[in-house]
Amino acid sequence: MPTTPRMVLSPYNRCRKKTFKFFPVISGQKRLFVADWSRQKDWSVFGRKKHTNTKEKKAMASLFKRHKIVLDPVTGGKTRKEQPNWWGRYRDARGEERRVSLSPNKTIAQRMLQSLVENVALEKAGLISPTEKESKVPIAKHVGDFILHHQAKNNCAAHVKDLASKVRIFIDTCDWRNITQINEGDVEAFLLHLRQVKGRSIQTSNSYLKAVKNFTRWLARTKRLATDPLIYMSTLNAKLDRRHDRRPLETDEFNRMVKVAETGPPAVGLVGRDRAMLYLLAAWTGFRRGELGSLTLRSFNFDSQVPTVTIMAQYSKHRRQDVQVLHPDLVVRFKEWVRERAPKDGDEILFPISEKTCGTDRQTARMVQFDLAAARRFWIDEADDPAEKQRRQASDFLVYKNKAGLFADFHGLRHTFITNLRDAGVDPKVAQKLARHSDIRLTMEIYTHIKDKAEIDAIQMLPSVPKSFTLAKPEAT
Repeated sequence: MPTTPRMVLSPYNRCRKKTFKFFPVISGQKRLFVADWSRQKDWSVFGRKKHTNTKEKKAMASLFKRHKIVLDPVTGGKTRKEQPNWWGRYRDARGEERRVSLSPNKTIAQRMLQSLVENVALEKAGLISPTEKESKVPIAKHVGDFILHHQAKNNCAAHVKDLASKVRIFIDTCDWRNITQINEGDVEAFLLHLRQVKGRSIQTSNSYLKAVKNFTRWLARTKRLATDPLIYMSTLNAKLDRRHDRRPLETDEFNRMVKVAETGPPAVGLVGRDRAMLYLLAAWTGFRRGELGSLTLRSFNFDSQVPTVTIMAQYSKHRRQDVQVLHPDLVVRFKEWVRERAPKDGDEILFPISEKTCGTDRQTARMVQFDLAAARRFWIDEADDPAEKQRRQASDFLVYKNKAGLFADFHGLRHTFITNLRDAGVDPKVAQKLARHSDIRLTMEIYTHIKDKAEIDAIQMLPSVPKSFTLAKPEAT
């Protein structure tokens, strides 16, 4: 008790601005109280019950039962039905109210709620890291946020769907319940089973690995994991196990296929003349299937000095607007085709082959296979000599898949475009720009194919091999 009191108050005097601690003092016949200037909020005056304000009441955690309105099968009226689980109401570290389902048992529900409140207190004190908190969240919630992240970036819907599907396959197969269970061992075992048991290619295995690494990188970047658990995993060499490599079509092969398509019956939802024009555009622009499926009359510009065709950013693989110069001969063929087809307006899709623009994905690979097979039958029937006919039947000319395992599918027309650029002597950097590749190695190593004749000519251009001196005949004396 202070020796010199700073203020003397009567028992009925209360100060609302500051809270005091009162000490009783006997002075003569009067009982006085000495106020101690301490700013302690938890003291009560004269033993009265402490007043709790509204904010403190809201901060308190509580249990409650939820009800739902159902129809009474007997009376047919509406009645309230109590749900079995107890629910908890509390405020998290950011002050936001949370309501969670706990347990049907009230005692267990109280303990669960108390644990949540204690974790909030530890988080406020800085004793729980955000990553530790996120590690307790079910992994399905993280996958949902991961999908929303890619959708917010306006990524292709098919790409996001494929990415999410592969990540979920990892989670189900490896039985991951939370993100801390993700590890290299499980991923390696899954990929090995994918290749050896299910017979998938290395390229397919690599695509699964890229998907799950995309997920773990996002987890680390958003501070849901302290580090990326798969940061040191790398893809395998896909060249050791190629399953669907493509080949370009030779000029004679392409011409015969276009001729057969133009005069042939409908196939895969397109009439012959439309298929022929589609092949010409693919082989002279290098556009992909989805890009060709977005073309309308407004995509073409014939009024400028140099005719061009434009792919809008939402349909381009790299999400940017692409403008391609058109060959003069192609412009003539295209205008003739437009006059025959007679589109309704400038916004009509010219080639309904993509789900993104017309709601249907046409199997363009089967379309090319159909026309190649028809062209090959005509080519073999042209041979009058039985020996020549037998030779043609044994050749790889106009086959969909040759003896080397290379496919001449629709995307092979893009290979044809880039290979023809190389054969025409186009500079590699210009070819890369026309192919719209970010890496020139992709243009030169994957899409450019060296033909046998070019290899023979190149070898013959090497200097002559020196003659052997030991085997040379001695000159006559």
